[in-house]
Amino acid sequence: MDSLITAAARALAAGDPLAALKQVTLRDDPPALALRGIAMAQLGNLTRAKELLRSAARAFGSKEATARARCVVAEAEIALVSRDLGGPMQTLGAARATLETNGDQANAAHAGYLEARRLLLIGRLDESERSLDELDLDTLPLASRTGYWLVAAGIAIRRIRAESARAALDRARHAAHKAGIPALVAEVDRASRAFDAPAARLIAREGARLLGFGEVEALMASDALLVDACRNVVRAGTSSVPLAGRPVLFALTRALAEAWPEDVTRETLLTRAFRAREADESHRARLRVEIGRLRKTLKPLAGLNATRRGFVLKPHGATTVAVLAPPVEEDHAEVLALLADGEAWSSSALALALDVSARTAQRALEALAEDGKVESFGRGRACRWLTPNVPSFPTSLLLPAPLTRG
Repeated sequence: MDSLITAAARALAAGDPLAALKQVTLRDDPPALALRGIAMAQLGNLTRAKELLRSAARAFGSKEATARARCVVAEAEIALVSRDLGGPMQTLGAARATLETNGDQANAAHAGYLEARRLLLIGRLDESERSLDELDLDTLPLASRTGYWLVAAGIAIRRIRAESARAALDRARHAAHKAGIPALVAEVDRASRAFDAPAARLIAREGARLLGFGEVEALMASDALLVDACRNVVRAGTSSVPLAGRPVLFALTRALAEAWPEDVTRETLLTRAFRAREADESHRARLRVEIGRLRKTLKPLAGLNATRRGFVLKPHGATTVAVLAPPVEEDHAEVLALLADGEAWSSSALALALDVSARTAQRALEALAEDGKVESFGRGRACRWLTPNVPSFPTSLLLPAPLTRG
C-alpha cells in the first residue's frame, strides 16, 4: 500500500472518517474505493458506502481474493447495521474462510464477530455463543473487541444472567475507551442504560412493582410459580410450560396467578379470556373446555381446583405465585423492543428475528404506525422502520430467546 492508503486506513481504524477521506477522496483505484466506502459508512451514508464497496470488490476481481473478501465483510457489516439480516450476510461465511486461508486472521475474526452479532439479533443464542467461543479475542481488531463484549452482554441479558451481563458491559466499556473511538463509547453507554432500566413488573395480589435484571434473575431462581407474561411461559424452578401459541390458556393462567391464593370468578375469567361483556351459555361451555385444557397443560406445575365462585390455582411445590410482566404493556411490544435499539429495521428482518411471517410483521408495523409509535422511510425493499422516540422501558425480556425446559 502507498502512504496515502496507509494513512487513510489508520484514520479509519481510529474512527476519523473525514481524515481518511482527505487522503483518498479523489482516487478511484480499488483500495481507495474500499476505504472511501468504509469512511462513508462511518459517516452514516450507508447507500453510498455499499456502492463504493461493491465497486471496489469488482475492481479487485478474483485475482485479489483477500482484498475482495475484506470488501464483502465490510458490506456485511453495513447490512447488519441497516438490519438487512439476509442478503449480504449470507456471503459472510465464504469471505471469512477466504481470509483465514490467506492468513488475514484479524479480518477473519471480525467476520466471525459479525456472524455472532447477527445470530444474537435473531435470538439464536446458543449459536451466537459458540461463534464467540471460537474466536481468539487477541486476533480481533481493537475496535471490534467492544462489539465482541457487547454481543456477550446481549447473550447474558437475554438469558437473564445479570452478573455476567454487567461484567461483559464493563469489559466493553474498557475496550471502547482503549480504542479511543467516541462512537463506541456512546454505544456502550446506551447498552448500559438499557441494562440499568427496569426490566419487568412483578404483579402479585398485594400489588405491582418494577424489577431490575438482577431481581428478575433472583425471582426465576426462586421456588415461585412464575407466570412470565414477557415470553408467555409458566415457570417453576427449572421446569417450564410454554403458552406462546395459546393466548386463551395464558390469559386464564395470568388471571388465576394475579388473584392467588384466592379464587377467580367465572365471570372474571370469561372477561379476561374471551373479552365477553355479557356471557351466555356458549361462553360458559367454552370456558369449561378451556379450563379442562389448562388443567391438563399445567399438570406438571400446578393443579386447578373448582370453587363455588370459580377456580383457584394450586401450585405443586411453589410457596408463592407471581406474574412477571413488561414494565409497560401494549400491543406489539416485542416489535417495539427490537426497534428500541435505535436502528432502522426492514420488515423482513423483524419477521426473521421474531420468527413470524413477513405479513404478520408488516401488519404489526402498520398498526403501530397508525398510532404514531413507528415511522418508515424508503420504498419497496429499501423501506426501513424505526421509532421516533425510544420506549421508556425497552426491556430485553421481550426479545427472542430460547425457553428453559425442565
